[in-house]
Amino acid sequence: MIPIKYSQEVAEARAAGRAIVALESTIITHGMPYPQNVETAAQVEQDIRDAGAVPATMAVMNGKLYVGLEADELQALGQAKDVAKVSRADIAACIASGGTGATTVAATMIAARLAGISVFATGGIGGVHKGAETSFDISTDLMELAQTPVTVVAAGAKAILDIPKTLEVLETQGVPVISYGQDSFPAFWSAQSELMAPLRMDTAKEIASAHAMRQAMGLNGGQLVANPIPTEAQIPSEELAPIIAQAQSEADAQGISGKGVTPFLLQRIFDLTEGRSLVANIALVRNNARLAAAIAQELNAIAG
Repeated sequence: MIPIKYSQEVAEARAAGRAIVALESTIITHGMPYPQNVETAAQVEQDIRDAGAVPATMAVMNGKLYVGLEADELQALGQAKDVAKVSRADIAACIASGGTGATTVAATMIAARLAGISVFATGGIGGVHKGAETSFDISTDLMELAQTPVTVVAAGAKAILDIPKTLEVLETQGVPVISYGQDSFPAFWSAQSELMAPLRMDTAKEIASAHAMRQAMGLNGGQLVANPIPTEAQIPSEELAPIIAQAQSEADAQGISGKGVTPFLLQRIFDLTEGRSLVANIALVRNNARLAAAIAQELNAIAG
């Protein structure tokens, strides 16, 4: 028996058949300091409500899988120390041992599937790290997209990654990569990149229809919807490229590897952009939440 605890809001939405959007919790525990982390999470939840859906922030707390957090639970998670970052490999162990963990993209997709939620909004997915041809550092997120039937709305893959190799792995795994409203694949903090997305869709209804058709055809896995950051909030890729290169060089010089790479790079990019990367990150997450809410409502309409 999986110990799942639904927030009152999510429980009522499930009973009423309302559209629900899943949210991850690593952005709360590992993404930014308190109280900004809680304020941002609450704002993203409100964006989803304002767009006509119900937010379900996922987390593991004291051995239970939480699907939606009450306000006091969100506050507690935002101030908790030494919270594990759980993915496919360790979410079951964290629950079984009575632990507390924040859900990554992969773990949030698993939690969403268990709760019957089909749409998930995040910032950016993980992917193939630079130098992966020797380190084999490839995020579990890509394999999760290939097997778990959740549509994930993100601003592309994190710009610190090897984006061309990330797209190659997604193609190999048969994951639909849909750019929303443009032909190029967005690059997280930047709205545009030189890479073309395999698919383009211009409405939430098209995306929801594609999700439903995959289910009807019995195809495994979900969809990645690459939603470009609003142009007024972006940091152009030509400005970011040397900053990312510098941060990567520092990580290499310090021998940082594995799970430590991403937080180190994000912190250095925050420092080198004087905080602009975090402002952009918040803007893109909120933008993704609004699109995810629209997709969730369209899926509800298709389901009747």
